[in-house]
Amino acid sequence: MAAPPARADAAPSAASPPAARDPPGRQAEKSETACEDRSNAESLDRLLPPVGAGRSPRKRTTSQCKSEPPLLRTSKRTIYTAGRPPWYNEHGTQSKEAFAIGLGGGSASGKTTVARMIIEALDVPWVVLLSMDSFYKVLTEQQQEQAAHNNFNFDHPDAFDFDLIISTLKKLKQGKSVKVPIYDFTTHSRKKDWKTLYGANVIIFEGIMAFADKTLLEGALTGRTLARRLHQLLDMKIFVDTDSDIRLVRRLRRDISERGRDIEGVIKQYNKFVKPAFDQYIQPTMRLADIVVPRGSGNTVAIDLIVQHVHSQLEEQRKLRWDMAALASAHQCHPLPRTLSVLKSTPQVRGMHTIIRDKETSRDEFIFYSKRLMRLLIEHALSFLPFQDCVVQTPQGQDYAGKCYAGKQITGVSILRAGETMEPALRAVCKDVRIGTILIQTNQLTGEPELHYLRLPKDISDDHVILMDCTVSTGAAAMMAVRVLLDHDVPEDKIFLLSLLMAEMGVHSVAYAFPRVRIITTAVDKRVNDLFRIIPGIGNFGDRYFGTDAVPDGSDEEEPYTG
Repeated sequence: MAAPPARADAAPSAASPPAARDPPGRQAEKSETACEDRSNAESLDRLLPPVGAGRSPRKRTTSQCKSEPPLLRTSKRTIYTAGRPPWYNEHGTQSKEAFAIGLGGGSASGKTTVARMIIEALDVPWVVLLSMDSFYKVLTEQQQEQAAHNNFNFDHPDAFDFDLIISTLKKLKQGKSVKVPIYDFTTHSRKKDWKTLYGANVIIFEGIMAFADKTLLEGALTGRTLARRLHQLLDMKIFVDTDSDIRLVRRLRRDISERGRDIEGVIKQYNKFVKPAFDQYIQPTMRLADIVVPRGSGNTVAIDLIVQHVHSQLEEQRKLRWDMAALASAHQCHPLPRTLSVLKSTPQVRGMHTIIRDKETSRDEFIFYSKRLMRLLIEHALSFLPFQDCVVQTPQGQDYAGKCYAGKQITGVSILRAGETMEPALRAVCKDVRIGTILIQTNQLTGEPELHYLRLPKDISDDHVILMDCTVSTGAAAMMAVRVLLDHDVPEDKIFLLSLLMAEMGVHSVAYAFPRVRIITTAVDKRVNDLFRIIPGIGNFGDRYFGTDAVPDGSDEEEPYTG
């Protein structure tokens, strides 16, 4: 998962020309000035009150900020151990938008610190911290020159790309994946790389104008409703109210030590732009706040009240979850969907099923015949890809009217752990195929699937995606994986769900929620038992393939959820 925007200085671009060398006297002067600025920054630290004094550190459990997420590290991969429960209903659509908190206040008021304290106190996974600092507009050459001499107003509403802010927040609230620009405060420009944020149950959006409205900014925004729309996207608005002297000291310390500025330039910018902008645009937004936090991060009582309210909102979301058992019973008598394709049950295919279903089959034979079935399944699935007419010339100089793939690219995504056993077969028949992975595990207390980890290739939205899992019983994990792909803008009709064995219940669940997803398998068993295990089934595919210990109840479900 992507980390939040870095505020530290970035290394200069490799493409930028080398700076001209200063004469020795000038170098000594600059060195002396730099030492003086560092000394000033250190002396400024003593003027600031301690942050979060008396508050014990708490375990961080976020997936989208600089704080370390809960991880299980192995020799080959890193796994998130705090999963995201279903954020969609039985129709496959989002059950409720993510809860968005706007955190406003003056420059250096401690907004980011308060945000991180809220995240730590929430103690819930899948929290996104989004900074308004990432959305500064790209400067023209003239504006770049002004910024270099501290003559550009970064605290004016026109400095921010409100269109991009609003579209990004909307997509995050809708559960979509978003790309966020990375702003370089040293060069006053956006970096070439963007960072991806996804999976927000809670969004914390912090910035000096995080919930400004049209009335306050109408002069700057020439009557547009952008800021008012931003105001409406937030479910809770918090204003961090910090004394102006403390904010000035913090800004001096930050800009000198982190952004390479000198004291004279910082004070000039503060008096010319920062303070007037605060009086005109930022302080008036305090009246829009649901909660005002005096003294910023030192006000632990206010932060605890905020956390309690957010927890109550998250509990409301949990009440909207759907019942998998009820969904299963609703489809018992329905015919299998037309989007299902089952590999023809030839004597060869049935013979291989006989071998891998036999509990007496050795591990070596189980792996060998499973791989053969996987290869046949993937070859069968590729026949459903779009093809177009094309003509090639043979070595004999003759034209041949053939077919060629009509898409951009094929990407495979495996649902760990059993799904990854299908990757070699896909690679064997699709040259240079890209591979992504998704880890879904069962919450033993709620019985729900939870998203723990995903790694998807860039720009996957243009690809045909082959989603792989070896067994599908209830369809819960498959539905979650499909929803993840849709959230990353993969069209539903470009998703192909492949499985060696499926239960009718799982087929119906996926087809009901996502009627345009193509479902492809080698066999469909009619029943699941009271524990939602496929009957007659194949056993626990992962345990039999990898040679790990079986689950005591004989489950065919993977420890990573493959329902």
